[in-house]
Amino acid sequence: MPARPDYATFIARHAEVVERINSGEAGLPILGVLLRLAQEALSSAGMTFAEYGPSGGRIVAATGEAEWALGRPVDKESPTTKRLLTGLRTQVISLDRISGKFPDQATGHGLHTMLVTRVILGGLVIGSLQAFYREVEDLPTIEHHTLIEFVAINLAHMYGHQAGLPVHGDGPVVAALADGLAIIDYDRKVRLWNPAAEAVTGLSTADVLNATLPFPIPVLGQTLDHRLADGRWLKITAGELTGTVDSVVVTFRDISDQHRREGDRDLFVALTSHELRTPVTVIKGYADTLNSHWDELPEYERRHATDVIGQRAGELAKLVDRLLSAADQSGPTAGSPPTPFDLVESLRVAERDLPTALRRRLLVRLPVDLPKAIGDRSTITTILTELVTNADKYSIDGTAIELTAQSDERTVVFRVSDRGIGVRPEHVERAFDRFWQAESGDRRRYPGAGLGLYLVRRVIERQNGWVSLRPRDGGGTVAEVRLPRG
Repeated sequence: MPARPDYATFIARHAEVVERINSGEAGLPILGVLLRLAQEALSSAGMTFAEYGPSGGRIVAATGEAEWALGRPVDKESPTTKRLLTGLRTQVISLDRISGKFPDQATGHGLHTMLVTRVILGGLVIGSLQAFYREVEDLPTIEHHTLIEFVAINLAHMYGHQAGLPVHGDGPVVAALADGLAIIDYDRKVRLWNPAAEAVTGLSTADVLNATLPFPIPVLGQTLDHRLADGRWLKITAGELTGTVDSVVVTFRDISDQHRREGDRDLFVALTSHELRTPVTVIKGYADTLNSHWDELPEYERRHATDVIGQRAGELAKLVDRLLSAADQSGPTAGSPPTPFDLVESLRVAERDLPTALRRRLLVRLPVDLPKAIGDRSTITTILTELVTNADKYSIDGTAIELTAQSDERTVVFRVSDRGIGVRPEHVERAFDRFWQAESGDRRRYPGAGLGLYLVRRVIERQNGWVSLRPRDGGGTVAEVRLPRG
């Protein structure tokens, strides 16, 4: 069995984590520190933490021999995940006795046993914490159960403060709630506050009873959209309470997702007009020049103008494809069914399709004996182009961008590594959000619509693979793509 937890060391180092939180550190960096501490204390081979949202989950932090799983999506409907989310809060599971892609990949990495516990906040499961062990004899004891549950409580506490967490979204998701309902008197004092009102607002009955309603009341019979201090939106309605003289019934529900979608739509329109304007302006300018001054221009200038028009038209076509793909909200769609293919050959073909300037920066180190991957060969060019373009945009001129590949028992992986400005730990997941930019405003140093990595993740996950970012040792960023091994 694993060594007994060293409580003295754990408590001392846990105190350091608390001090770092109190000094302002938060989010993924602290999550990583806590997982590394837990791995050592639990004598495990590796740890993962999966964060859950309304539609699914994702492994947002991983350590030790489980680092390969970083960025991997989690299907909440799979038998394995359902088992983790029901029954005993903390369980020991032999990975070779359950079916599914994740257990198969984990056993392929030599991991045999999983100690898992749920992270719960306000009665809602917001994540799960997993510790992995290599040997059959490494069965965790009751002390290990207690310790991992303590770590899970710490994680729930961090999520409760919402300091950089959750990684995806604006707050813990409370799904399928009925409308909140309050009854107020003529002084706007709350006389009734139903359980759904507590869930929607986070305010208990004790907090609001006999106090002033904590948001405005619309004109009776009308509706009002109101933004709370935490950024969420409520749709509020009000009407007279039948059979009374001075009481009003107020109903309200959370419409944050609707507002977010409307914001995305407005942002998409703004970005589309902005990103299309530059190539269209250049094409029109050169076309007008050729049309008005064809006979006056020397041959080399005419050729240069037509070359620029062709180049910008190609950029425009790619941009339109990206914008249309990003506008599709239906999720990953079925394309060509995943089949075995030669990843090295596909990467070399994709390399030849890169613009000349990018090819000159790219240092390719691909093995000759890489196993086949299972996926869609036709998407590799798009994926490599997006990752290399992203690395080029954030790197100093003259530094190399490296393309490498390798495999393990269950996956084939390729990496695009640069020596650029690097990615902050708290941004490694947000970088995959649609339209997200590390910088905002008119003074952004790095242009773009924030669509490239978003599209890469969609395409890769459609092929049962996953993609992740991480800071590179010595400076820079590593983008890692994993596909099932053929």
